[in-house]
Amino acid sequence: MKTKLLMELKIVIDTNVLVSSLSSKSNYHWLIELLLEEKFDLYITDEILFEYEEVLKAKYSDRVATDFLTALKELPNVHFAHVYFRWNLIADPDDNKFVDCYVAAGANYLLSHDSHFSVVRQINFPKVNVMKLDEFRNTIKDLL
Repeated sequence: MKTKLLMELKIVIDTNVLVSSLSSKSNYHWLIELLLEEKFDLYITDEILFEYEEVLKAKYSDRVATDFLTALKELPNVHFAHVYFRWNLIADPDDNKFVDCYVAAGANYLLSHDSHFSVVRQINFPKVNVMKLDEFRNTIKDLL
């Protein structure tokens, strides 16, 4: 059974975090397990899905990418955010879609290992709570 606090967590996951946590041999696989156990709500957009697909196909295979994304879209705790405004807060345009999704979803955390996101920590509005996986795990460890 989900705890109330974890159930209310809204998270956006950067592609580098998704890829690093997908393999069952990864030290970060606990994130995928929490997702599959419906311990948090994941927010995505079509743009994010396209990037996930592209990177997963390159790293694994077409079949793994297709199977994972099909399962991802069918999880009850995965939601599409409707982005109505492009904030353009990050110099790398490929990363802005994650910030836009975060803001549109009213998310609690944006998980990324990408250093491009460090700039949003210095912006007061919109406030974006970016964390690396180890930092996130330490934050939620008492909730698990």
